[in-house]
Amino acid sequence: MEPAVPLAWPPASGDLPRTFTDRHELAVELQARFGQQPAAPDAEDAPPLSPMRGGRAAALAALAALDPVAYATSRNHLDGAVTRLSPYIRHGVLTLAEVRQAVFAALATRGLGRSAGEKLINELGWRDYWQRVWQQLGEGIWDDREQGASGLPPTAYRVDLPDDIAGGSTGLACIDAFRHQLVHEGWLHNHARMWLAAYLVHWRRVRWQTGARWFLRHLLDGDPASNNLSWQWVAGTFSAKPYLFNRANLERFSGGRFCRACPKAQAGGAGRPGGCPFEASYEQLGERLFRSEAPLSLPEPPLQDQTLPPAPTAGRSAAGPPEQPTVAPTGTLQRPVLWIHGEALGQANPAWRAHPGRPALFVFDRALIEGSAGQGPAISLKRLGFLYECLLDLPVVLRAGAVAEELLAFAAHHGADGVVTSRAVDPRFADLSATIGAALPLVVLEPEPFVQLEGPVDLRRFSRYWKRAERAVWAGFEGPRLTAA
Repeated sequence: MEPAVPLAWPPASGDLPRTFTDRHELAVELQARFGQQPAAPDAEDAPPLSPMRGGRAAALAALAALDPVAYATSRNHLDGAVTRLSPYIRHGVLTLAEVRQAVFAALATRGLGRSAGEKLINELGWRDYWQRVWQQLGEGIWDDREQGASGLPPTAYRVDLPDDIAGGSTGLACIDAFRHQLVHEGWLHNHARMWLAAYLVHWRRVRWQTGARWFLRHLLDGDPASNNLSWQWVAGTFSAKPYLFNRANLERFSGGRFCRACPKAQAGGAGRPGGCPFEASYEQLGERLFRSEAPLSLPEPPLQDQTLPPAPTAGRSAAGPPEQPTVAPTGTLQRPVLWIHGEALGQANPAWRAHPGRPALFVFDRALIEGSAGQGPAISLKRLGFLYECLLDLPVVLRAGAVAEELLAFAAHHGADGVVTSRAVDPRFADLSATIGAALPLVVLEPEPFVQLEGPVDLRRFSRYWKRAERAVWAGFEGPRLTAA
């Protein structure tokens, strides 16, 4: 492994190690420190670390390979030119603003105009949009946004993950391969996520929340906003109709790699015992799965122009937008410590820019890791390993425990007159900020936005957000200039 960035302060009792000879040694440390959580049946055969490495160097290598033109033409195919930037964006190793500027630079270098980069910029806009929705809904993203479009009652869906799906033994080559990649790599192509989610919810009748937690346990880019609301789109609780796929769709975008080796694919269509459950028309699948007289057609790619209705309130606790923390004015602190959290693990963190060289702390939140904070799942060691590798690139002390308690102890140790951090979207941030701010002055700095929008933003539809945001985003792009021959 690359050596960790050195710290300017001597280690203290409770600090986690920052020096490892290789990734195996890091994995051993993680298993010893965090491996006491109950074993997950879906992860018994998985290596502890993902082949996707955390850290700034890996992020910059992925960013350098970015090709907006190839992305636009091939992104729906499993072997397409997708960016794989999502884990680094999720944790702030790269910011949306930084990726936006990289797209602009790639276009300028090749003398290309705006149209060549519009699809990739649009996808970055989706990430920004979902973060805004999460900030609006808080824990409400775990609630059905509207009545299920499948027409089936909630009692038709089970709440547990079937053993054959968890263990990758369904006998369906595609589904078992997707499960394997999820558990072993912590990353899936978006099309594979859609197919796996649809199979789980519609063919196996599993609640979307169960699938969302399964993904969040393993995905390195596990972001509750885009994850949960995408699952709802598939389930039909945030769309006009459920998302389905058939064998023709699967073969088209996977190159047929799964069907050629799948015994079920060779045994016949969905109506035959032991046959492929996906080999049928969309009308036949809709009738078979939902027993509806109205045939279903294949919808457009997910999350396009879906209405954001009011969330149901009955029986819900801790839902809705969190209270914003009371913070001290910027510039009032002379000896602060820096609170680094999992949404800002990069050099663009405004706390570092405002107070370079000040002691900084990241706390591995045991409640979050064990799944006892909010409605999220226990976190896999792969996700923890990715975070750890990102943190070794930063001049930050690492600890594990209760975040507020550890941070206040750290501040006392360094004789700090307050705490500086960057704003996070996760509703847990507001709760922790309230506890910290009650004991010490707290300054919360705003990260650089993907797009600056003045006044209220209509989030009921992506198109309404994007109508305002697109113009502002592209205002910073200088396209190729035509010169006289």
